[in-house]
Amino acid sequence: MTGVITLARNVVAAEMQALDRMSNRIDAGFERAIDIILGARGRVVVVGMGKSGLIGKKIAATMASTGTPAFSVHPGEAFHGDLGMIKPIDVVLMISNSGETEELIRILPFLKHQQNPVIAMTGKVNSTLARHSDVVLDISVEREACNNNLAPTSSTTATLVMGDALAVVLSVNRDFQPEDFARFHPGGSLGRRLLTRVADVMHKENLPICRPDASFRDVVHVINRGRLGMALVMDGDMLQGVITDGDVRRAFDSDWDYKTILARQIMSTDPKQASPDERFADAEARIHAARIGALVVKDDAGRVVGILQIHDLGTDEPSV
Repeated sequence: MTGVITLARNVVAAEMQALDRMSNRIDAGFERAIDIILGARGRVVVVGMGKSGLIGKKIAATMASTGTPAFSVHPGEAFHGDLGMIKPIDVVLMISNSGETEELIRILPFLKHQQNPVIAMTGKVNSTLARHSDVVLDISVEREACNNNLAPTSSTTATLVMGDALAVVLSVNRDFQPEDFARFHPGGSLGRRLLTRVADVMHKENLPICRPDASFRDVVHVINRGRLGMALVMDGDMLQGVITDGDVRRAFDSDWDYKTILARQIMSTDPKQASPDERFADAEARIHAARIGALVVKDDAGRVVGILQIHDLGTDEPSV
């Protein structure tokens, strides 16, 4: 085989070029489509045939997971009872590159009778579908990335990206937040991370604690027994600082006589902290950004209530 890499890069370049041209055509019609969907009391019903139908299912799924109730209907099944799934309060997004797909055109009289707003996503802005729609989103491409200019490639990519644009703009306008996303994805790892709070995973029993005047030997024993890679230096109920494995290694590597070292001499007095009610994902981001091994968890009264360790996040501990 020859020219494989070049051919692959040409396909990617062709599709990127098609997207760039489509981006320049997004206009007031797109705003109108957003207004229609945001103003609807029902859902977005996505209808497409063939490859457009497959892309339509993805668009509907993306909308549904980002705050816009949506589902897809197969146009062939629509004439065998599935038209009953479309309510008069729904908005119908119809996808057809040619704008002449028979199965979609046959549905238009029913939608007109129900007075459903129709948004057309098509590559032919003068097509039958376009002429009978309330809004037309132009997804036309000059050429498919297919070497024969036949297989839907650039056109399906343009359709998918236009659908993503709709979904994301709708999500922003609905003020859709990570917590909302997590509610729709409770079974996935992302959903668990977004729903989990620091208090759910932090270590809160038998915390490794030593006093400021603890000897170096005692500090090492506390860290080893705690198995969290750190010790909390406490004066009564007040946190004075923390000592990590890294602090111990640096003490050994210094010119000090480790037999005379006290906890307060090697502790960090401004440890990174978290709240027990804080989202797990936010705490995780701060741990990675600071390249540390753990966060000290304090409640609203400033009392130490736990330690959130890097291993609780399912990732490797960074260098300290």
